[in-house]
Amino acid sequence: MPNYIGRFAPTPSGFLHFGSLLAALASFLDARAAGGHWLLRMEDLDPPREVTGSAAAILHTLDAYGLHWDGPVLYQSQRHDAYQAICAQLQAQGLAYACTCSRKDLSAYHGRYPGLCRDADKPLEDAALRVRVSAQTLHFNDRIQGLCHGDPSDEGDFIIQRRDRLFAYHLAVVLDDAYQGITHVVRGADLLDSTCKHLFLQRLLKLPQPEYLHIPLILQPDGHKLGKSYRSAALPPDQVVPLLLRALRALGQSTPAALADASRDELLQWAIAHWRVTEIPASGQLYEANLH
Repeated sequence: MPNYIGRFAPTPSGFLHFGSLLAALASFLDARAAGGHWLLRMEDLDPPREVTGSAAAILHTLDAYGLHWDGPVLYQSQRHDAYQAICAQLQAQGLAYACTCSRKDLSAYHGRYPGLCRDADKPLEDAALRVRVSAQTLHFNDRIQGLCHGDPSDEGDFIIQRRDRLFAYHLAVVLDDAYQGITHVVRGADLLDSTCKHLFLQRLLKLPQPEYLHIPLILQPDGHKLGKSYRSAALPPDQVVPLLLRALRALGQSTPAALADASRDELLQWAIAHWRVTEIPASGQLYEANLH
């Protein structure tokens, strides 16, 4: 097995946009520059939010942009049995409990769960499953942001399985990173605050902790993150080299002017050979208007 196994994990709730390209390219280059494997995981946990055809379109776009992954695609929708087994284990150990609180019940608590069902011993039928979290400070060294710390209980006991029986992102991402042997996680800075929850679950389940690197977010002029919910433009198939160059610049990589005339594969070969993590800006956000 290689010393480096990375991954890109898109959600099929829309098509890839420039912010997605930035995350995909950064994780791809980081893996390839290290001589490692780059895996692809489709995070199709929430069918009501999925856009028909978007999973296939994501694969097609990555292929068109030369970001070829190793091995088969892992679909989270095929991992429900593994998630359910861990949920049952945690509940049997008294580390998770059923919660029947509604949004209305919690509206006065400003996003922090107050533990109303913590000791109620309710049945799991028509209930969410929350993991017990004690107040603590966890630290990790982000390869761009430096030493980071946080409390996984900042929102109280958090949900690992929803009332509608769908599994929560925090649980699935931790289990799948371990299942795929992920050693390095490269993702957007919007997930920086979630990392301590992931560290908590890794320790609770005695799973290995990957190294983390959180890249800056690309913001639209109105301050919103580029994303599917704000109708960010899908990546066009006829602008591969210009958009790859633009993404490299956003990642702080110094690209010579001659690369504008390079082919897609020549550009990616150059980018792998010249990849410098230390050049990525650590500011956490970049405005789209400044990247043209």
